[in-house]
Amino acid sequence: MKVIIGAGRTNYDGWLSTQEYELNLLSLKSWNTLFKPGSIDALLAEHVWEHLTYEEGIVAANHCYEFLKPGGYIRCAVPDKNFNNERYQQMVQVGGPGPADHPAATHKIVYDAKKFVEIFEKAGFEVSLLEYCDEKGDFHYTYWNEEDGKIGRSFRFDTRNSIEGLGMVSIIVDAKRPLIIKNKL
Repeated sequence: MKVIIGAGRTNYDGWLSTQEYELNLLSLKSWNTLFKPGSIDALLAEHVWEHLTYEEGIVAANHCYEFLKPGGYIRCAVPDKNFNNERYQQMVQVGGPGPADHPAATHKIVYDAKKFVEIFEKAGFEVSLLEYCDEKGDFHYTYWNEEDGKIGRSFRFDTRNSIEGLGMVSIIVDAKRPLIIKNKL
């Protein structure tokens, strides 16, 4: 079973698309209504975690961990605090750039890669950074297979990116639930 969290209009073959009213990341009751613990192979969340506080992000990561099978993973993307683009930073800022109906109006945090990885490590995941900007603003990329969960706001798939420059990037991680459960941090 593969599940897209906060899918919006995203719909991929073989993936179950869910919305917040169907699957509330912070509600164990909501998770239990749809799934059994340890029953999900893969989760995909594109630009969802920035709508949670840091503490809520940890709760959500713990719920993901509980409902993923050992060896399962979540591919997750959020806006990047270190992307050196003023227009981008205005667009993704906490509280958004404008009216209450703007998608970023409910942003509660803008992550850097280190802080975002930390969320999932605290839940017990083994985390791989796939795309991110470092503290100097330099972009880093590791090839990832879109069949494992396509992130539209990414280096390869966002049309705002070209050989002339980057227009839209995300921090993208793969957080894998280990086959052998370790003590959480």
